[in-house]
Amino acid sequence: MFICRLCTGFICAQTVHKRNDLMSVYGQYEDTLSLVLGDLRQKIEAYTSEEYSRTGIRLHEHLICRVKSDSSMREKCRIKGLDETPMSALHELHDSIGIRIVCSFVDDIFKNIEQLRRLDGCEIISEKDYITHAKPNGYRSYHMILASEQPYEDVLGNKPGIYYAEIQLRTIAMDSWAALEHRLKYKKNIKNQALIVSELKRCADELASCDLSMQTIRQLMMEDEQ
Repeated sequence: MFICRLCTGFICAQTVHKRNDLMSVYGQYEDTLSLVLGDLRQKIEAYTSEEYSRTGIRLHEHLICRVKSDSSMREKCRIKGLDETPMSALHELHDSIGIRIVCSFVDDIFKNIEQLRRLDGCEIISEKDYITHAKPNGYRSYHMILASEQPYEDVLGNKPGIYYAEIQLRTIAMDSWAALEHRLKYKKNIKNQALIVSELKRCADELASCDLSMQTIRQLMMEDEQ
């Protein structure tokens, strides 16, 4: 039977392309990301437990952790003009691991930041304070990129390796607002969008004022207890 070499090559190329689509953008490091995330979560829970035992204050109400999905990471690579490879996902970009620390009070955010700076084997390589300096639309949060040394090989071939995590710290009010704003950002054909954006900005400012008032009330109560 005659087989066209050109057609065979085309079929092989299609097969390789299909296999690449089926592979995770994280390649052989996909399972390692879950181990790194578990380690970071354990460290955060440990210092939270110690602080609660010492002062009776819980430094966070919710701890939300995730490894960015393959599809989301591929989309981000495309937006950034990067190849959809482990090198792009784990070295060029720094949010394959995401951790959100949701606190009751603004002061607790900054107490968490102090604790994160002291984590063994970790280094904060960038920070953005959208609490002190809110975005024009009213968004408030504190963002950090944390580099964590781990006993696993990284995408550069180093062992121990360096893995990155994006950490966002918010109050409960900030988190609720951000969830609503995120929905607006990705929802199409919204009527009265200008009005909604304006109302969201107003709510963001009011929630920020409430956060500060709640912080003041807690401080006054703590002073009375001393």
